[in-house]
Amino acid sequence: MAPVIRTARERAREELTLEIKREARRQLAEEGAQRLSLRAVARELGMASSALYRYFPSRDDLLTALIIDAYNAVGERAETAVADSPADDPRAQWRALCGSVRAWAKEHPHEYALLFGTPVPGYAAPQETIAPAARVPLALISVVRAAAGRFDPPAPVRPLRGKLAEQASALRAQAAPEVSAGVLTRGVVAWSQLIGMISCELFGHFVGSFDPADEFFTHTVEEMADFVGFP
Repeated sequence: MAPVIRTARERAREELTLEIKREARRQLAEEGAQRLSLRAVARELGMASSALYRYFPSRDDLLTALIIDAYNAVGERAETAVADSPADDPRAQWRALCGSVRAWAKEHPHEYALLFGTPVPGYAAPQETIAPAARVPLALISVVRAAAGRFDPPAPVRPLRGKLAEQASALRAQAAPEVSAGVLTRGVVAWSQLIGMISCELFGHFVGSFDPADEFFTHTVEEMADFVGFP
C-alpha cells in the first residue's frame, strides 16, 4: 500500500490544530473549562479570531476535540495495560487497568476533570464522543470476559429485577454474552467505584483521611476484584 503523502497545506493545518489544542489545554488548566474562550486562545497564539474559527467554529467544537483526545488517551493507556498483563490472569488485568487509569488521571488532572468532573454549562457532548468514551469501559468488559466461567464472588449476586434486569440483559447481549447479567452489573459497579475513588483523590476529598491514597487505592482495587469475583 502506497504511503499517504500530505501536502504542505495539510501539514500546516495539522500542526496549527495541535498548537490550538495545546493552548486550549493550558487555558483549561489555568481557567477551567467554563472559561475556555476561542478569542483568548486566538489572542495567545497571535491569530485573528476569524482565522481560528476556520479550525474550530465554536468553543463547543474545541471542547469536543479536547474531550475526544482525552478519552482516546486514557483509553489507549488502559488497553495497553490490559494487553501487557497475563492473558490468563484477569485479576492482574484488572489491577493494571485500574492503575493505568489512575496514573493517567494524576498526570492529566484537568483533562480528567473535563471527562469526569462537573459538566460544562451549556455543553452537550455530540455523538462522536461516544466511541472514545467507551474505550476504558470496553477494556474492563474484556477483563470480565476473560474471567468467564471462573468467577468466585464472596457472596451470591443479588437478583436483578425490573428495568435494571432489562438494562443488564441488553448490555450482556451486546458486550459480554459469556458472562451473567449479575456479574456484568458488578463489573459496572466496580468501574463506577474506580472513577469515584480517583475523583475523590484528585479533587482533595481524601485530605485528612486517606491522603496519600496509594495504599487505600491498592486495597480498594483488591476489594472490588473480590466483589466482582475475579479468580
